[in-house]
Amino acid sequence: MKIVKIITGFVLILSVVAIAYGVFYLGSMYSEVAPKVERIVEYRPKLTTKIYDRNGRLVARLFDQENRDYVPYDQIPARMIEALLAIEDTKFFEHPGVNPDAMFRALLKDIKARKFVEGASTITQQLIKNMVLTRQKKLQRKLQEIMIALLLERELTKEEILERYFNQIYFGHGYYGVKTAAEGYFHKPLSRLTLKEIAMLVGLPRAPSFYDPTRHYDQALKRADRVVSRMHELGWIDDATFAKAIAEHPKVYDESLSQNRAPYIVDEIFRRLGKKLPNFKSGGYEVYTTIDLEYQKLAKEELKKGYEAILRRGADHNYSKLNGAIVVLKPSSGEVLALVGGVDYKKSAFNRATQARRQPGSAFKPFIYQVALDMGYSQISKIPDVARTYEFKERNGTKIWQPKNYEKNFEGEITLKEALVHSRNLATINLVEEIGLGTLYKKLQEFGFADLPRDLSLALGSVTLSPLDLAGYYTLFSNYGKRMEPLLVTKVLDSHQSTIYEARPKEHALIDPKQSFLMIDILREVVRRGTGRAARVAGVEVAGKTGTTNRYVDAWFCGFTPDIEVVTWFGQDDNTPLKRRESGGRASAPVVGAVIERIYTLHPELRRTFEVPKGVQRMVIGGKEVYFTDISKPSSQDLQPKKAKEELLF
Repeated sequence: MKIVKIITGFVLILSVVAIAYGVFYLGSMYSEVAPKVERIVEYRPKLTTKIYDRNGRLVARLFDQENRDYVPYDQIPARMIEALLAIEDTKFFEHPGVNPDAMFRALLKDIKARKFVEGASTITQQLIKNMVLTRQKKLQRKLQEIMIALLLERELTKEEILERYFNQIYFGHGYYGVKTAAEGYFHKPLSRLTLKEIAMLVGLPRAPSFYDPTRHYDQALKRADRVVSRMHELGWIDDATFAKAIAEHPKVYDESLSQNRAPYIVDEIFRRLGKKLPNFKSGGYEVYTTIDLEYQKLAKEELKKGYEAILRRGADHNYSKLNGAIVVLKPSSGEVLALVGGVDYKKSAFNRATQARRQPGSAFKPFIYQVALDMGYSQISKIPDVARTYEFKERNGTKIWQPKNYEKNFEGEITLKEALVHSRNLATINLVEEIGLGTLYKKLQEFGFADLPRDLSLALGSVTLSPLDLAGYYTLFSNYGKRMEPLLVTKVLDSHQSTIYEARPKEHALIDPKQSFLMIDILREVVRRGTGRAARVAGVEVAGKTGTTNRYVDAWFCGFTPDIEVVTWFGQDDNTPLKRRESGGRASAPVVGAVIERIYTLHPELRRTFEVPKGVQRMVIGGKEVYFTDISKPSSQDLQPKKAKEELLF
């Protein structure tokens, strides 16, 4: 009897110890799993950011490791939920997070095999394993999984668990979440999927690589057929639906959703928004741009053609660093329609359209001549086109500067219009001296320019600008005196579809339209018969200006029509010269003309002739048209020695 009491007491002690240990262990486990439960409850997945062009076409998808589009529960097709439950967890809406019957059957199999052979995981448990636990088959991990599942179903509804599952699970081929997988594999939204396509998707998470339909189509079909058959066995679909689904062989696309259709654009957007939005690549933003993908494509193609033409002409020249850039704008709004920062992004991601600062050379001259016009000069004001020698004192002595015209000659005297049409360097330098550097500097600052050189080299365009910057400044002419700031991003939405950024065109009214038209007229003459003849387009008035820097280091052309502006640059990244005679008129003007011609072919409704603003008058001198205003009116001296025939337009 005494022995029985001792044994009983010992058993009681062991029971108390076991219970105490169990309570302690469970308490310890709870403190370990509680943060994991919280992580699932407060679900914040990485979401793909999408960039669109002006017409709503997808430009690129940006993501941080996980390419995922989010879909709320109420947008998940009912058939998809049925298919998932049929193949993975038929009693999902009945159990508390774990299925005791299935677990018991699995346990018997495990005991018989003396190892873990079947998991009997519910959808809730699968979500847990995917988000917060490893897939190691250990007892401690399994106990944690069960506890998390039971706790999770007290915090979330069944619908909320399903929503997390469909958005979290990996579906192979780089696709996270069912919405991304549907778009990737089938190029369809969830609402348009067939039952067979749905079955293929819900069958993927079990073995995403093995059942990837782009690699193992037959295996994917067999898995989908099992899903459909299970739905039929359960009575969830009728015979006709079953037969139709079994017979279907869906078309699957093997394309990457990470394809980037305009990498220079995407990089520029990331540079602008990445600092303001640290989670830019994982925040699920929608970025709407001004870009037109058709324009982007043709601009890229024409830039490449221009590049290849330079290489052909310079087969004996070292062009190891040759590259180019192009910007297409809508003058009236400043919207960037196309932007290409190099001839081959794969070889060089450096964006020369926005990051390279180069001297525009003679392409800067129109701003100087516009200042002169606004000061009262007329198109036929006489300017000395004579050689001069300048001396500059430096630390090591005196420097001699003897600027020359491109043609190596001088006219003696030339009209303002002809000086710019033929890009006469000497006339421009003399014009700057007449205006006065101080006055010119002040007026150019009013136009928006900064960091200008304070010497006569300014007359030859020694300022440094990016192609995008120069394109923005040229809207001063193409937009009749209103300079537009280049606009690339119009709107940004967050993952909840709330607008967090919105931009509108910004204009700076700087010149009277009638004064601006005087420059438009001169610049269209540059294209008709001057240095920009290679940019001519049949049936379309094109205005513009060439730019060639010293020793042919940079070759520019800035051209525009009433509705389109195009700026092109070619040069070598290391600032070594292009081949002799490879000027802006030869290298860049043909590219601008080709781009404009293709755009007008796509959109024949675009305006083809420039409008003459109110207040502009015309006269014909020696068979040539001359325009003037009450500010820029020819003097009697300008009209000598030939008599002018005056025709008033207004």
